[in-house]
Amino acid sequence: MHVTRAVILDWAGTTVDYGSRAPVTAFVELFRTQGVHVTEQQARRPMGAAKKDHLRLMMGDRDVAEAWRTVHGYLPDEATVDKVFTGFAAIQQESILAHARVIDGVPELMQWLRSNDIRVGSGTGYARSLMKPLAAEAARQGYEPECIVVPDDVPGGRPAPWLALRAAMLLDAYPMARCVKVGDTVVDMQEGRNAGMWAVGVTLTGNEVGLSKEEVDALPADERIRRMEHAAATLRAAGAHTVIETIADLSRAIEEVERRGAAGERP
Repeated sequence: MHVTRAVILDWAGTTVDYGSRAPVTAFVELFRTQGVHVTEQQARRPMGAAKKDHLRLMMGDRDVAEAWRTVHGYLPDEATVDKVFTGFAAIQQESILAHARVIDGVPELMQWLRSNDIRVGSGTGYARSLMKPLAAEAARQGYEPECIVVPDDVPGGRPAPWLALRAAMLLDAYPMARCVKVGDTVVDMQEGRNAGMWAVGVTLTGNEVGLSKEEVDALPADERIRRMEHAAATLRAAGAHTVIETIADLSRAIEEVERRGAAGERP
């Protein structure tokens, strides 16, 4: 019998959207509409944050800010963030639905979790209005967590623990040492640690590798391994207790952290 009470799952790059493509393409397009070119790497750096925070962090990046000044004649400030963000929802909605495929292994994982009486919650940096159509499409494909917590539900987004803690509260799951936070970004791992949960990082399908399934499949084996090892090292440095390639491997990670907990280790 498993002692884990609940898992709190991220969305893009973890359970849907292999490679976490939707947020990146949306931010690149948002800046393009403002006449500013940003790279995918620049768009990925703040990944996992609430989306307005993500934009704010991008605007604060030295290279992005200079690119903005070159085009517009001034450095971006909070008023700039407010103005530009008003155009983001429509762009993001289109991008999210274009990358709404559930990652392989998720429906089977859901069956395993439920058969072992492990509750399933989720948290995301997406707004509630954007999550409604995505959640409906994910449910159609076999992924339907018991709760979805969004930034507007809590005092602050990641790396603060509130998304994960709110999900645990809604699931009536405690103590936190028997809950597992799963995600693919640095701030996911920090969120899990700050919540007092076990933190499990996802490498191959997530932000740190950042490639679509087709791009991953086309990689030479040694390059694929190199990218996964880099992603694993990044997530471990951010606080991951263990890492997995894809969400399909989560049952193994749960068994690992339960063994470690039984041996006296605490998250």
